[in-house]
Amino acid sequence: MPLPLRVAVVGAGLAGLTAAHDLAARGSEVVVLEAADRVGGKVRRADVAGVTVDVGAEAMLNRRPEGVGLAAELGLEVEHPAVTSSRIWTRGALRPLPRSLMGVPLDLDQLEASGVLSPEGLARVRLEPTLPPEVLDDDVTVGDLVARRLGEEVVDRLVEPLLGGVYAGHARLLSARAAVPQLLALARRGSLVELGAALPSGADTPVFAGLPGGMGRLPEALAAGLDVRLSTTVRGLERTEGGLRLVTGPTTAPVPLDVDAVVLATPAAASARLLAEVAPAAAADLADVEYASMAVVSLAFRVADAAALEATGSSGFLVPPVDGRRIKASTFSFAKWEWVRRAGAAAEEPLVYLRTSLGRHREEAALQASDEELVAWSLADLAEATGLTATPVDAHVQRWGGGLPQYALGHLDRVARVRAAVERVPGLAVCGAAYDGVGIPAVIASARAAVARLLPPEETAAR
Repeated sequence: MPLPLRVAVVGAGLAGLTAAHDLAARGSEVVVLEAADRVGGKVRRADVAGVTVDVGAEAMLNRRPEGVGLAAELGLEVEHPAVTSSRIWTRGALRPLPRSLMGVPLDLDQLEASGVLSPEGLARVRLEPTLPPEVLDDDVTVGDLVARRLGEEVVDRLVEPLLGGVYAGHARLLSARAAVPQLLALARRGSLVELGAALPSGADTPVFAGLPGGMGRLPEALAAGLDVRLSTTVRGLERTEGGLRLVTGPTTAPVPLDVDAVVLATPAAASARLLAEVAPAAAADLADVEYASMAVVSLAFRVADAAALEATGSSGFLVPPVDGRRIKASTFSFAKWEWVRRAGAAAEEPLVYLRTSLGRHREEAALQASDEELVAWSLADLAEATGLTATPVDAHVQRWGGGLPQYALGHLDRVARVRAAVERVPGLAVCGAAYDGVGIPAVIASARAAVARLLPPEETAAR
């Protein structure tokens, strides 16, 4: 097909804005339709005590090129987090987080010194190199794979808190093939511990990157040069003789929009609804994708009240669900990001910023609490973990209802079926966190794969 002259992108999150940016750069006339009143999706900034901070995603992987590359393309400088270690709040103490591959320990002496596992749990881990390689014909959950090789304690106290931070999910429900394929590759060869420890550490390359002023600047910069129509709900999608038609506006006065191509960059449920007529098989698969809800509580404290946090010598901590706490993690943003420390220090009254996160897959009832209760729970857990007892100057609660897709068993097969069904509709593509990864670089890569689907064959080959 020729390069589509007029394209509608549904969804102004990072995936939709990236797709629109790339298509516009190639000469297409692009309109972005967004149901919310602002761009960015789960990448958002808000004012807390007079300083604008991230209240959604705060970092991106630096070791994948898509995120930092897009930032450079937009003229945005990146910043790497401070070289401080994280902790894990378990078994009654803030303990060093051992070096691991998504919770699989890679240094057993370090693991023992941390005290994260009981003597029995540690002894079980030390047996792992004696186990034969895994024979894996079918998909397996991350939790089942790790428990089989390293024992339940590693899953409960290391894998669960790390996966909870990425997916807000549960290790025993998430597909290893989709979520942590590197673990599967190692298990097929032999010992996770020994082979993982032999992997290059990449110590000279920072793992993460952020943007001074917040990751929310990334979608804002993308949207600046685009035709973005906010508070515009797309109610229908149908094929026409010349392309595709979207229907917007109220049900009593529908407004048609005819275009050559459409990119759906919406969550799975919204995409399923729009695909019901044109790609019913894809719609059925997407309707089965579950999502986790969570909340981010951002807190501002006076500098003088933050001594307890400084004393930890860390940038925050994770919390295993087995320990029964309300929060699942806390990030000491002022210790992790120099730009946050500077912004807080420049406030009329010098401040430090931190955040907590709450909520996991299928635990949505816990988030039915009021904002005041979520703040109180956060403060109570912070006090017990760190000794911080001060009253915050300000607090902000950002709820992410249905925020993170869950990659259940068979997820990769589901995605392949969805894409195959969508590709049978000329001029249609899908992208977003529901497909190939929930991190910022993966979402950008998904958007660019959708754009490639709409490019002429010769341009696709050139890319």
